[in-house]
Amino acid sequence: MDFFNQLSPSTQIIVLFVAIAVLFLAVFSNSKNNKSKLYNRKGRSFRDNYYKRKKEEE
Repeated sequence: MDFFNQLSPSTQIIVLFVAIAVLFLAVFSNSKNNKSKLYNRKGRSFRDNYYKRKKEEE
């Protein structure tokens, strides 16, 4: 924290905005990945997959 306090106030604001932007991009990317995973699950049926695997084992 000592390093951050040594920066000028305008530099502190710039660093803060850059950090917020990086965090926003990380959350946005994670949200995009989670949505794609959910959409891929939507068309699947647990029951159908279960019976399909059971038949393959026999």
